[in-house]
Amino acid sequence: MRGAQGARQWCWRWRRNPLRRRDDVFEAWIVLIVWTVMVLGGTLAGLVTAHAADESFTRLRHDRQAIPAILVSGTERAVPAGEGSSFDHVRATVRWTTPDGSPHIGSALVESGHKAGSHVVIWTDPQGRPTTAPPTTSAAATESTLLGVAAAVALGGLVFGVGGLVRWRLDQRRYRRWEREWERLGPQWGHKTP
Repeated sequence: MRGAQGARQWCWRWRRNPLRRRDDVFEAWIVLIVWTVMVLGGTLAGLVTAHAADESFTRLRHDRQAIPAILVSGTERAVPAGEGSSFDHVRATVRWTTPDGSPHIGSALVESGHKAGSHVVIWTDPQGRPTTAPPTTSAAATESTLLGVAAAVALGGLVFGVGGLVRWRLDQRRYRRWEREWERLGPQWGHKTP
């Protein structure tokens, strides 16, 4: 019985009532729409974002290639660059050959602690330029999930904020109406009985 009482109180804007105003019904629809968009739209936005991020990471793993290179300068005393997926890599000058056979010399991230002339592995993009390693499958899944959650929360927050703004405007309109009614009826209440 107590649950039915709570449901009746919760849905008071939907029931027939002589004191119910048109604004109350409008506000009830706004609340319903806001929560529906927050739940369904947030879920959809999160799933779409996570899927798009996962496809992007998969494309990165497909496009980037690990190729052998030779260190031109040693990395024993180099300070870690703090770039890429790990912090034990340093930027160093390396020499490598692209798949078409042309030799290149440039700067790339390599593991620290190697002498000049050591063989290392660098990552290149489709044009043969040095780049960072693509994210691992587990790192990509984690980042995709976090991006999806962030998109869902962002959409939910935006919709909640817009709904709150609309409800605030409704309250301001109600206050103005009450003020006009009070100005009209208030002086009648001011008379004292003898």
